[in-house]
Amino acid sequence: MKIAYFLLSFLIIIAIESNGQSLPTGQEVRYNPISTAVPFLSITPDSRSGAMGDVGAATAVDANAQHSNPSKYAFASDKWGIGVSYAPWLRQLVSDVNLAYLSGFYKLDSVQSIGGSLRYFNMGKIAMTDQSGVPAGIASPNEFALDFSYSRKLSDNFSGGVALRYIRSDLSGRFGGSLIGQENRSAGNAVATDVSFYYHNRLGAEGSPNTIAAGINLSNIGSKISYNQGSTKEFLPANMRLGTTFTSQLDETNSLALSLDLNKLLVPTPSLATLDANGSLIVLPNNNSNKSVISSVFSSFTDAPGGLNEELKEYTLSFGAEYWYRKQFALRTGYFNEAQNKGNRKYFTAGVGLKLSVATVDVSYVVPIDHNNPLANTVRFSLLFNTDSFSGKKADAGTKL
Repeated sequence: MKIAYFLLSFLIIIAIESNGQSLPTGQEVRYNPISTAVPFLSITPDSRSGAMGDVGAATAVDANAQHSNPSKYAFASDKWGIGVSYAPWLRQLVSDVNLAYLSGFYKLDSVQSIGGSLRYFNMGKIAMTDQSGVPAGIASPNEFALDFSYSRKLSDNFSGGVALRYIRSDLSGRFGGSLIGQENRSAGNAVATDVSFYYHNRLGAEGSPNTIAAGINLSNIGSKISYNQGSTKEFLPANMRLGTTFTSQLDETNSLALSLDLNKLLVPTPSLATLDANGSLIVLPNNNSNKSVISSVFSSFTDAPGGLNEELKEYTLSFGAEYWYRKQFALRTGYFNEAQNKGNRKYFTAGVGLKLSVATVDVSYVVPIDHNNPLANTVRFSLLFNTDSFSGKKADAGTKL
């Protein structure tokens, strides 16, 4: 239980520090967001987490946990579960970009589980032209990731998990034929791994209706990716997700869960732009892109050019709340915050869930703070199927506290 208390205190301190400091002046960094290849891996694919501000490290386990923390599968109360999610993406800008997500798990026994997922990101159709403006064909860029996980209880309240992932990114979109001027450009391929842990325990005396959970997931730690021989290799969106969840069974029919997550990309901070004493722009050299993946993971906590002030701003903050009535109807809301000079993504989220006889249906909606935000009107849809849906019985997963 001390682990969860410590993690909760750490997350609150970092959240206050990273959001309470003003933008630097003088020679400090003005705008320095971190960019990576295949950013679709960082998108929350399911509507339940999407409705709760993108939290997920320590929320109650379901079939979609493969993205946020696969070690939670070891505490699943069902024998198996399958989730299907779909999200039209950036609808304010385009009409044919979408993200599809298929995930699931299977309990090998009371302490071991396996899981897997497939994410497919369709970027729509793009009319290509050459340097003279002559049509060069239609491109259909797309990306996908296929992964498998293994999780195991390490004690009655603690579990660990590992996942292996294959990633393919075809930005030329040549599955339908070659494009003029794109003959030497190939699809990028990469492999990555996740390492995760999850802690879950009762809060208070025996018989208390309250529980506390904490989780960590180090994801997408793997090879760099490139799109043709001799080109610069780009980092995957390696990420550290820390989270905690407090759950209270208010009475026989009502329950409430409150969650907090922090995320930090474990990749180098890019070259910076600063202002000198006269207000002139200065771009300083930065060789971080040449670092190895392992070196970048460790140095990512200290390499921000603006020092600790900028380093703390590289954490994104997520709050989420989930209310259940009779374990059949759910209301969810949340908030996501990113520092202004690191991308400035700020939005509220909301959603509902309804457990039917054959499946659970979840829907979420994004409400950006800024006008004309490309994430405005983003809707996610999810369907969940599990043992309960078909047999009416729950597997003995040994999760009683």
